[in-house]
Amino acid sequence: MELTEIREALGPDQPAYRASQVYNAIYHQRVGDLVQISTLPAALRQTLADGHSLGLPELDRRFDSTDGTRRYLLRLEDGRTVETVWMPEETRDTICISSQVGCPVDCKFCMTALMGLERNLTAGEIVGQVLFAARDNGWLGEKSRLNIVLMGMGEPLLNLPAVLKATRILTDAEGVGLSERRITLSTAGLIPQIAELGREPVRPKLAVSLNASTEEMRQELMPITRKYHLKDLLKACKAYPLRPWEKLTFEYVLLGGVNDTDADARRVVKLLANLNAKVNLIALNPGPGIPYETPAPARVASFQELVRRAMPCFVRKPRGLDIFAACGQLKRNG
Repeated sequence: MELTEIREALGPDQPAYRASQVYNAIYHQRVGDLVQISTLPAALRQTLADGHSLGLPELDRRFDSTDGTRRYLLRLEDGRTVETVWMPEETRDTICISSQVGCPVDCKFCMTALMGLERNLTAGEIVGQVLFAARDNGWLGEKSRLNIVLMGMGEPLLNLPAVLKATRILTDAEGVGLSERRITLSTAGLIPQIAELGREPVRPKLAVSLNASTEEMRQELMPITRKYHLKDLLKACKAYPLRPWEKLTFEYVLLGGVNDTDADARRVVKLLANLNAKVNLIALNPGPGIPYETPAPARVASFQELVRRAMPCFVRKPRGLDIFAACGQLKRNG
């Protein structure tokens, strides 16, 4: 719910500050039901609860990994389901959230692409995933511990208005209260929307899925690059207005024998040479219907060593492989 929707739900007879009380209770205090809003008179709470729903997603199924990761299949009000992943670590926790039900981008190494697109999520449904996972895992509001990554189902830039609205709620001091530094959006590389994102005063950090060292290879792995060419994408990244504390992140899924050679690594360095960037390497997380193999650890290490001679380069540790919760594995598997 947004403030305008809350005001309408409260009716014209209620003072304006009541809407802010409801907003704060939903997003800052993270109440699970409108009747729990203790700052409202009891009669008003009941009236709201009788006539309106928070619209938060409900649990359909939960899958627990041996490494502590939790994958949630969450049911939306229209009966469709979307996936959210909670990844705990010693120094921080990360929630991987979805922006669409399914995905239309059709990357050939991603299980979500096999679903196609069902619909966009609303801003409330995007934030609702965070609220659900935080509450289920007992997150008490330590803002320095929580990261949000829009790397679940969907291409966030194809649902940019809702993603930006959700970001404003997540970063609002009266909302969830997170820093923009703690929210990252991952895109396959939609050039016009990258420019649009860069013009926004409140926005997530930008991560771009590169996944190939040549135009031809990227077209094979990511058909969207037939419309948004690699050279133009890199120009858009060069023009992107980074904040003083920010670097661009480039994500690179390593596919055994396809894009993981030392020559590929050298080409990646050349492609990104003039950018203020870092690289996250992801060894392919396997799944049914994906016609590629995971590279050997030695191959991953060699690729990383070559890239990090020129720029920061990290290998993303897979989380929740045993429950299909890792990057590229979200496809509502039971």
